[in-house]
Amino acid sequence: MASVKDVAFLAYSVRDVPAAERFYRDVLGLTPAERFGDHWIEFSVGSTTFGIGNGEALGYEPGKSSGLSLEVDDIEGMRRRLVESGIEVSEIKQFPNCSACFAKDPEGNAFALHHRSA
Repeated sequence: MASVKDVAFLAYSVRDVPAAERFYRDVLGLTPAERFGDHWIEFSVGSTTFGIGNGEALGYEPGKSSGLSLEVDDIEGMRRRLVESGIEVSEIKQFPNCSACFAKDPEGNAFALHHRSA
């Protein structure tokens, strides 16, 4: 019987791929992996691949993606880094086993910074 083996990748739709690349690379510090012209770039994030590209032709409206949660080692420091880069970020929320804050990339795609408690 066929089954799901793993998550292949997570992707966000953006109109301006070079600007989004600069945000995810320079502000969030993600490591670029593969590039396919100016319309698609992938980042290595742990054991997962995160891609950005214009998905309008596939029915994915730029700026409407959500679900990305990035595990960070210093949530206060990363939140401060975003604020200093002009990104609006929620206050850090405390949960029983983690803390998280929420923001949007320059195109409006929502993401979270997440830190697991010890």
